[in-house]
Amino acid sequence: MANTYTQIYIQVVFSVQGRQNLIRNERKDELYKYIAGIIKGNNQKLYIINGMPEHFHILLSLKPDVAISDLIRDIKANSSKFINEKRWVIGKFQ
Repeated sequence: MANTYTQIYIQVVFSVQGRQNLIRNERKDELYKYIAGIIKGNNQKLYIINGMPEHFHILLSLKPDVAISDLIRDIKANSSKFINEKRWVIGKFQ
C-alpha cells in the first residue's frame, strides 16, 4: 500500500534451561555480538541486548514481512550452536 509505515517493537527474553547461571560475564559481549549479527543478518534492527547469567533480553524492531517465530528460531538455534561449538559449558547448552 502506498504511504504505509509499520513499526513493530518486540522484547524477547531468553532463559537458560533450568535457569542455570551459564552465561558468564567475560563471554557476554562475544555472545551478544554474535546474536546481534544474527538479527542484522535477518534484516531486522537491534536496539539493545543485555542480561544476567541465566537470562537475557533483546529489544528489536521487526519488519512486517518477517515471522517472529522464524527469527526467534534462528536466534535460539544459532546462539546455542555457537555456545556449544565454543565449549563454554560442560555438556550441551540449551
